[in-house]
Order: sequence, then structure tokens, then C-alpha cells
Amino acid sequence: MKLLSATQTRAADQATIQAAHIRSDELMERAATAFSDWFMDRVGQEAAGEVHVFCGPGNNGGDGLVVARQLHLAGYTVRVWLLPATTYSADFIVNRQRLAAEVSCAELNPENLPPLPAKATVVDALFGTGLSRPLENAAAALVEHLNKSKATVFAIDLPSGLFADAAQPRNSAVVRAHYTVGFELPKLAYLLPQNAQFVGEWQVLPIGLNQEFIHNVAVDNYFLDTNFLVGRLPKRPKFAHKGTFGHALLLAGSYGKIGAAVLAARACLHGGVGLLTVRTPAVGYTILQTAVPEAMALTDPATNFITELPDLKPYAAVGIGPGLGQEVATVEVLRQLLRHAKQVPLPLIIDADALNLLGTHRELLDELPPNTLLTPHPKEFERLTESARDDYHRLELLRAFCQRYHCYCVLKGAYTALGTPKGLLYFNSTGNPGMGTGGSGDVLTGLLLALRADQRLSALDAALVGIFAHGLAGDLAAQQSGEAGLIAGDIVRFIGPALASLSN
Repeated sequence: MKLLSATQTRAADQATIQAAHIRSDELMERAATAFSDWFMDRVGQEAAGEVHVFCGPGNNGGDGLVVARQLHLAGYTVRVWLLPATTYSADFIVNRQRLAAEVSCAELNPENLPPLPAKATVVDALFGTGLSRPLENAAAALVEHLNKSKATVFAIDLPSGLFADAAQPRNSAVVRAHYTVGFELPKLAYLLPQNAQFVGEWQVLPIGLNQEFIHNVAVDNYFLDTNFLVGRLPKRPKFAHKGTFGHALLLAGSYGKIGAAVLAARACLHGGVGLLTVRTPAVGYTILQTAVPEAMALTDPATNFITELPDLKPYAAVGIGPGLGQEVATVEVLRQLLRHAKQVPLPLIIDADALNLLGTHRELLDELPPNTLLTPHPKEFERLTESARDDYHRLELLRAFCQRYHCYCVLKGAYTALGTPKGLLYFNSTGNPGMGTGGSGDVLTGLLLALRADQRLSALDAALVGIFAHGLAGDLAAQQSGEAGLIAGDIVRFIGPALASLSN
């Protein structure tokens, strides 16, 4: 699904109003009703206690007034607090008039803010996506007051003070919500680590925004879900054989790190590759033949690390990096691989130590073949580019890096971001904190290698399917082991079911 900017979201609202022949306050009623229904399903009257709704002077405040009215009609005890202002939006004024007289409604006194009980429930409807500058004066003081309280905070659309599309200045006043409820489509702000302390758990509710507008609007950011990916993994033909799905080469492992090669190899096999050859130093031979009998072991002449590049003619794709080590001879192997793959061309997946070698020898970046797939975590990515000022800057670095080197880059983490040569970013929706464990990245490399070896998939589809299926396999594994007990080998076992959910 698409991630709209704040400006595009407002345009989508207007398109909906025009296409559906409704008033803006009717669309506001629709959104607030979705929030109220969700809130009442989650928080019963007794658990909610007294609900304090804090409203700003704009349309976010109008949403809050509608929610207050609806909760009151449902039997909740509601108190409304209005932030002082000289002007109010038209829909705010309409819904202020509709609020029942018996609902407590008072203008806030910045010098005497209302105390909140430890178990109070707060609805934050101060400011939404229209905010373009940091909160000041009374608004900032109120936000700090809310953050110091022990109340449970539910934010409508965005926590007040948080920018929708950019990083706010450091030390800005931003509501620390426990729950954020948005409408129709996620917002980029929900997906970034630096905003997690403000957004809390988030939920997006449908409100019937105009689908023609959403379909036609051009965006740079997408959020992956099952609907977006179903059908991108072709169904296996009845008369297929091992040659149909490609022969992959994995260059991985060094003394003490053969386990990384084993995990990547197993993931590649479970990812559906037709044939797999693993190039490791001689020390890995017995381990591989025992642990991964389905793969062919092609050992290097050296005992402890890879020193020579084998003949690449038999292979449809090559992966390099898991447990590779950073020996001088290994640098030369990487250099030769890049040059050969650029001439052929040959799809490459570059991970782990191979990424660190690229970071140390940045001149090799200019040797990257088009459509190479790199899989760094944030620190590895910074070694390839520069230190990021914040998460938004990191995304711009990712976009620029992929455009400059005509590559695909998987920036790993919660909501893993895939950058593309066209400058588009795709954020993944699957995965869980249990996957933050040694070997998880090796599993992703192996899975991506299998998908790149399958010539029926484009580079983009292979990358999208790979990151989504990897996270989904982790989610399926966590259902059995729990997040704390999850290990990389568990992820491997669920790759097959994850891929099956995306096949035609």
C-alpha cells in the first residue's frame, strides 16, 4: 500500500469529499466514529474511568470533539479540555456546537493545568498532520504536562507535536502516546525508530477515502502487506525440475563462522533454489556435508578462509558474505566477483563481512553490477555512506545510494526498508523483535539468493518477496517459540509456509 505525505493525505480527504458529495464535517464524523468504535472495543467504560479529551483548535481538535460526543452517548464519563486559540477551524466550531451541554468542557489555563489521576485515560486530539513547526508556549507546556502524568494516552492520527514527514528539532515537545490510531493508510512517521517513543502501538482504520485518488497519486514510499505481494511469486509448473529454479553459489564461512554458511545454505534450500553449491574454506567441508547434505560443498584451497573465486559459469546467482571474514585474500575474491558479475551480468547478494569489505574499500562500490542486492543493518550501511543525522536522513541516504549505484539495498531492522534504483522505498510489515538474534541476517541472505536464482522473478519482486517472507517466517516461528526463545534456525523452518502464502 502507498504511504502518503501530509499534503497528499489532505488532498485525498478533499477528493473523497468531492467524489462522495459529502461535507468535510461528515468525513470528520466518519473518521472519529472509526476511532471511537476501536476505542470502545479496546477499553470498556469501567477500565477507561474518566476520559480526558484534549482538543486543539484545528481539525484534529474537531476529531476529538466528535469522539467526546460519541463516547458520552455510549455512557463513558468524558471531560473535554480546549487549548486556547484566537481562531478555530470551521469543523471544530461545528462540532463544538454539537457537543452536549452535559459534557464537561473547559478552556485550559496554561498557568493551572488539570491534574490527571495515575490511571486516567487521555485522548490526544491537539494537533495532527497539519503541524509544520514545533509546539511552543501553552501547547508545549500542556504536552510536557501530559508526558509527566501516568495516564494512558490514545493519539488521534499522530501524537501531537510529531511531524508526519520529517524530523522535528531535538527536544521538541511531543506527546508520548501509548496508542496511535490513524486512518486509511499508515504514515511514514509510524515506521521510524526515533518515533517509537511517541507513537507507541499503532493501528490504521479504514474510513473510505477515495480509492481512485489513492491509486493515481504518485508516491516514493510503500508499505508491504500480503495484498501488495500476492502473485509475485509464480506458481511452480507441474513439469518443473531442479534446473527450473536455478543453480546458486554461496561464498560464505571462515574458521569459527561456518555456522553462518550453514544457516544461509539451509535458508537458500528452503527458499526453493533448484541447486546450491557452497564455497567455504576447507575447514567447513565436513560441517557442510553433515549439516546441509542437500547442498554441494566446493572447498577453497585454503583451510580457514576463502582465497579463490571458482568458475562462475554454472550459476544463476551468487551470494557472498555470511561469516566470510575480512582477510586480504578475501578482498581480492570480492573484487574479482564484482568485475565478473558486471560483465556477464550475474545477480549478486552481498551481506555481512562482504559489506564490511566494501565499507573498508569504498572504491569497490563503483564496481557493483546493476541490480546488485545489498543487505546491511544500519551500522553497516553507514560504513558504505555516512553517519545519519536521524532516521529521515538515513532514508534519504538510502534513496541516493541506490540511485547512484543502480542497486537494491535492504536496510534491516523493524519495518526493514528496501531501496531501489528508481529511488523508491518499500517498508516491510512482517517480523518481530525476536528476530534480533545472531544468524537472522544470514537466513535472509540465503532466502534472497534462492529467489534471485529463480529467473522467473525480477530483481524487485525477489527482494520484496524475500524480505516479507523472511519476516513472516519469523512471525510464524515466534508463535511456537516465543520471541525471547527465537533462534535463526527457527526462521529457516518456516520459510516454506511463508512463501506458500504468497504463491499464485
